[in-house]
Amino acid sequence: MKTIKFYTLGCKVNQYDTQSLREDFLRRGFKEFANGKAADIYVINTCTVTARADSESLGFVRKARRENPAARIIVTGCLAELDARKIEQVDKNSLIVRNRDKESIIQRLTTNDQRLTTNGISHFKGHTRAFLKIQDGCDNFCSYCKVPLVRGRSRSKPLMEIVSEARDLVKSGFKEIVLTGICLGSYGKDLKPEIGLVNLIEELEKIGQLLRIRLSSIEAADISEALILKLSRSKKLCRHLHIPIQSGDDNVLKDMHRRYTRADYLNLIKKIKRKIPGVAITTDVLVGFPGELQGNFENTMDLVKKIMPLKVHIFPYSRREGTFAAQDRNKEVPVHMIRERLLTLKKLADTCAMDYKKQFLGKKMEVLFEEGCKDSPGWWQGHTDNYILVRFRSGRNLKNRLIKVPVDFR
Repeated sequence: MKTIKFYTLGCKVNQYDTQSLREDFLRRGFKEFANGKAADIYVINTCTVTARADSESLGFVRKARRENPAARIIVTGCLAELDARKIEQVDKNSLIVRNRDKESIIQRLTTNDQRLTTNGISHFKGHTRAFLKIQDGCDNFCSYCKVPLVRGRSRSKPLMEIVSEARDLVKSGFKEIVLTGICLGSYGKDLKPEIGLVNLIEELEKIGQLLRIRLSSIEAADISEALILKLSRSKKLCRHLHIPIQSGDDNVLKDMHRRYTRADYLNLIKKIKRKIPGVAITTDVLVGFPGELQGNFENTMDLVKKIMPLKVHIFPYSRREGTFAAQDRNKEVPVHMIRERLLTLKKLADTCAMDYKKQFLGKKMEVLFEEGCKDSPGWWQGHTDNYILVRFRSGRNLKNRLIKVPVDFR
């Protein structure tokens, strides 16, 4: 029996793709190793969103080759799309497979040419919430971002295929499904007839045992009145929106090729909070974009303070060759300055998170428990629908149970 290991870097879409590959290999009789034992085959699903992601991806290639010098190593994902030479310099014997060819990996490694018909995934290893990819690719071409270059144009999965996949996941015991995509808000625009994200949500709401539907990252320009209304009325759609800011300064947003202004973003958040009480906003901020002055950064700080997000994912600018922003290196912000701004923004983000969560402390809310707290035996942790991480003490096994408990996150 052949053995295999998977290493995954990056976004939820990549994690979904790995799960799809995993199920294909297991159907063919492969055995997965997840410990220190050497495997016959390694699949490394890479990321290239930052220079650090490149480095970590190549590190897994080196790790696999050290673990088993004779192994067959397959490198796929976003780094493999445009930077095959970097991979070959680390390991010239790796099989490099582009994103569009991921589904053909198993055919390259087996003598049986018969394709096993699949309908997406039916499980999600290591997770209580299942990620379900409904869309891939991006048409936005932000000036700093390499993703459209390595993922291609926006493409949507047919609605009924998604519904069928969701039913299979629910049959496997998943109570919450996270809808994921590279540009989630573009879902359905390329389908004929064209449909929208709200149409898909309404179909998923009909699945009886599916208790929660959560959206992953969605752009501000893609949040429609219909989606806000659905969030305000749905009993299954989680009150949580991850809406990237990237910058709170209009000049920087323009240089980033973002499709909104600071006022647009702030007005949107005010409208969402007014119509959906208790909603959580999480966001992304890119620090140190070329040409970002201290005043630009302070405008970002001010916008973050005004929207009071539950969580801020903070990223330092990383030059990505092939993007518009990479063309003028003279405007790049010094590394030490980026580090200072990162620390300053993190302190503010932590304060905003605490201010948001305080309003729920002690209130009873439904929590989907995911795992026991490793540092505190007898305690369990999970998330509310508005994504507050809650801890609760119980002598029972609460894993994958949805229970109403007093909120305690301290």
